[in-house]
Amino acid sequence: MQDLDIPYQRIDLGEVLMTKPIDQEKVENFRKVLLKYGLELIDDKKAVLISQIKGVIIEMIHYSEDEPVVNFSTFLSDKLSYNYTYLSNLFSEIQGSTIEQFIILHKIERVKELIIYNELNLTEIAWKLHYSSVAHLSNQFKKITGLTPSYFKAMANKKREVLENL
Repeated sequence: MQDLDIPYQRIDLGEVLMTKPIDQEKVENFRKVLLKYGLELIDDKKAVLISQIKGVIIEMIHYSEDEPVVNFSTFLSDKLSYNYTYLSNLFSEIQGSTIEQFIILHKIERVKELIIYNELNLTEIAWKLHYSSVAHLSNQFKKITGLTPSYFKAMANKKREVLENL
């Protein structure tokens, strides 16, 4: 930012707070520098909001050690300071799927990860990811992956044994 002579107040993960608007030439130069590092500039307000929604969901599911969130809609609304209906409609319009579907896909990916780590049983995983029961988790897992959690675990263990023998 300093090399490009772009005035900024602060930089957080994925977000820059500018002190004043910059001209289009500086925007394009900034975009080119970001691309060199495999990053992209998102300057469309709707795209930024979609990115923020995804970021909050991913952080909540994959990286949070807090108590499970009971109501995702309230959590998202509070975190992003937007009405949930607006967020939901915008997400569906831009992404072609619902926020709920995005959450489910990420929860299943997290379940897979936790099964492979083999540190928690299915009851603990269900609680951690706020499923109402192990049966609910298992049904959703099978619906998304085509496999039961126990079959997935058996497959993962077979793969891990091969790696251990190397």
